[in-house]
Amino acid sequence: MIPALLLVAAYLVGATPTSYWVGRGISGKDLRNEGSGNLGATNALRVLGWKAALPVLLVDIVKGWAPVVFFPLIDGSTASWALAYGAATIVGHVFSFWVGFRGGKGVATSTGVFLALAPWAILVAFLIWIGAVAATRMVSLGSILAAATLPVATWFTPHEAGTPVFALALALFVIWAHRANIARIARGEENRFGSAKEQR
Repeated sequence: MIPALLLVAAYLVGATPTSYWVGRGISGKDLRNEGSGNLGATNALRVLGWKAALPVLLVDIVKGWAPVVFFPLIDGSTASWALAYGAATIVGHVFSFWVGFRGGKGVATSTGVFLALAPWAILVAFLIWIGAVAATRMVSLGSILAAATLPVATWFTPHEAGTPVFALALALFVIWAHRANIARIARGEENRFGSAKEQR
């Protein structure tokens, strides 16, 4: 019974629409109607600037990390429940009931989950992300490559039981969430940070 309740709690933590509330609070803007329309840190940066985007990013990471770390301490559950709490948090972030079941693409919250489950693997994925974004100025491409790297990095670094399979499922989900970006990259139409045209 307690794990089931904590799954709901994990979803609610993930569903906290950080960028939406920050956008409304700072400028009255609804980020669903601005920039890419995505409720994540990248769109917050694009529309609101780094002073707003940084706390959004940090909160989105923490809301992925905290349930994985603390909820198993409450119910004394196994590592498999920690994975379930992480998954519920990511689903909450991407499909938040607060904002019509819309949200971000789950990258920052997934980072928080894997900081708890496999910190060395997420470090490798983060370095891939930095390199890709620095080389191309496309956050979407960096996120896709980091997601693709994560299952392999998890397998070869210390991790909780079952985490590589979870990492593979998460990678497929993140890549699917970026399917429109992949299409634009293939057409050479994906915009880049620093360009005059809005990136989506």
